[in-house]
Order: sequence, then structure tokens, then C-alpha cells
Amino acid sequence: MLLAVVSDIAAQGRRVRGASRVEWEHHAGGDSTMHITSLPVYVFNRKADLRRYQKMIRAVKKVYPLAVEASRRMENLDAKLDSLGRRKDRRQYTRELEKALKEELSPVLLRMTRFEGRILLKLIDRETDHTAFMIIKEFRSGFTAGFWQLVAKIFGNDLKLSYDPDGEDAVLEQIVLYYKAGLL
Repeated sequence: MLLAVVSDIAAQGRRVRGASRVEWEHHAGGDSTMHITSLPVYVFNRKADLRRYQKMIRAVKKVYPLAVEASRRMENLDAKLDSLGRRKDRRQYTRELEKALKEELSPVLLRMTRFEGRILLKLIDRETDHTAFMIIKEFRSGFTAGFWQLVAKIFGNDLKLSYDPDGEDAVLEQIVLYYKAGLL
């Protein structure tokens, strides 16, 4: 492992692969020392645990861009709805947007597994700070949100899934950080 770290270090300004923080301490006389804080490394005792971890990595690679896009679109939607004055105009705009989103995203969402859908729901909560149920309820209605929650429950998912980066989703948070850093 030391050889891998040393081989990645060619110059002081270069990024160290697998490190969460790199600091240089400069000494008198021009010498310097590198202090590396490494990210946690998981060791799996069972192959099933390793397969589950790899499955989660594949799911994050597939759905994280969708969650980021959902967050971006939600910000744009908030701005657009604020500019529209009448409630009737806002409702018409959200219905048109929903129709366009269904046409655009249905092929992608239909090819997802339940596990990938669950990860997508958690990542949407991570990126927007709202569960999918709350987003539907806010932009459409409580009845519509309840209908889609029922459909999700029939297919083994839950629109009210929340993201807990310090608890049950700590591994997912680490995978997302690796993905955002370009390490996956």
C-alpha cells in the first residue's frame, strides 16, 4: 500500500489517490513532510458482502447523475413557479413539465431494478433535502403523492425513504464521495 501512495506522489501539488486530505508541513531548511489522511477501507469477510458493496457501486454510478439532475431541475422549477403569478398558471406549468419528464425518463426508469430505484430515492433526498414523497406533494398534491406512494409500495419501494449519512447509509455516503472525487 505504501508503494501505491508513494508512486502517486510525484510532486507536492499533485493529488493523492485514495486520500481524503493531504497537508504539507514545511520545516526550516527547506524540507517538507506530507501528512495524508486516508479514507476508510472496507475489508469483507464474506463474498456476499463484497458483492453487495459492488452492486451498490454500480447502482450509484447509474443513478447519481439522475439525482443531481433532479436537484438542478427542482431549483429551476422553484424559480419558475415563483415567477408565475396565478395558481392556475403554476398548475398548468407543472402538468406540462410532468408530461415532458415522463416521456424523457420513463425509458430509463423502467430499466432500473428495485435496488437501483431505492438508491435513487435516497440520493434524491441527499441532493434535495426532500424525500420524493414530499417533492410530489409540494408540486402536485397530497392525493397524487399518496397514489404514487401506493404504486411504489406495490413494487417494493417507498417514496418516503430518507437519507441517513451517519447511520444506515454511511457506506452509500462513502461511495458517493468516492464517485464525486473520481475514484470510482
